Amino acid sequence: MASFDLTKIDELRARFAREGFLVLEGYFSAERVDALNAEVVRLLADRPLEVVVDSRITAQRTWWADTPYRETERFKFNDLYLLSATVRDVALDAPLSALLGALLGEPAVLCNSLNFKKGSSDHVHIDSLFMTPRTPGSLAATWAALEDVHPDAGPLTYFPGSHLIPLYRFSDGSRHAIRSEMPVWLEHITAQLRERGIEEKVFLAKKGDVFIWHSDLVHAGSPIKDLQRTRTSLVCHYYGEADARALGGDLVPHHAGHWMRRLGQPVLVPPEVFMAGRRFPEENYLQRYPDVRAAVEAGALKSGWHHYELCGFKEGRGI
Repeated sequence: MASFDLTKIDELRARFAREGFLVLEGYFSAERVDALNAEVVRLLADRPLEVVVDSRITAQRTWWADTPYRETERFKFNDLYLLSATVRDVALDAPLSALLGALLGEPAVLCNSLNFKKGSSDHVHIDSLFMTPRTPGSLAATWAALEDVHPDAGPLTYFPGSHLIPLYRFSDGSRHAIRSEMPVWLEHITAQLRERGIEEKVFLAKKGDVFIWHSDLVHAGSPIKDLQRTRTSLVCHYYGEADARALGGDLVPHHAGHWMRRLGQPVLVPPEVFMAGRRFPEENYLQRYPDVRAAVEAGALKSGWHHYELCGFKEGRGI
């Protein structure tokens, strides 16, 4: 594994503050990357009813076991860090987690991971629009290349220094995205980039490279020109410890940081699926919805499954 000179941490922090990103070339060895890729394959095979995926084509969220169109490989695999110590150990690798803590000014808390087999093709955005930190700047992200990236595979693109653009305020006064107002945000950020002369850069990563960015850095996934090409990667997001604790997360120490133990992303499944013989995840449902647990304990409901079948699914309560 390549590393970085921890004696130059002040220089790295200054560069991150100035440019909004850092590149760690060849940080993970080929052997470490291959082990991670093998772990993802294992999880998909062994735990398909726990792996939650979002289709990049239909935007449908399902468990991997129920996912159609697998042959496209156009999926976002959510939060595999919750299922795998291997993923957590990569995301919070000791020197990397120490560097993230230095950039955030406090220990970093892994709160989200996303695995991709192909390019995301995400539109221009900043992460703080959707994972809005309680404290401005108390969120960082990493993108690890799990193979060499071809120019036609939809490489990551970014705008150096764009994290210094003042954050846009939506109609409710917050910095958190309102979907209907995103076209206005895009007009705003496009004008700001033009006014400041900030040009888009393409990150043609090599296997094992790591890209670290500020939550306000403007970036995107460029269009995929050759759909036969993969762009296997791991994206992770980290809150500063104070913000993570304010969210009420169960923080588990790991190397120089922590990981947030929580439920996975909720999936909405027709009750008929469980009537046909699949086991309903009773405890997860009760943990996700304390009001349902209270009703069950009070005897008002027979079980979480009773609630889901009766009204939970209709109310849009994911499992």
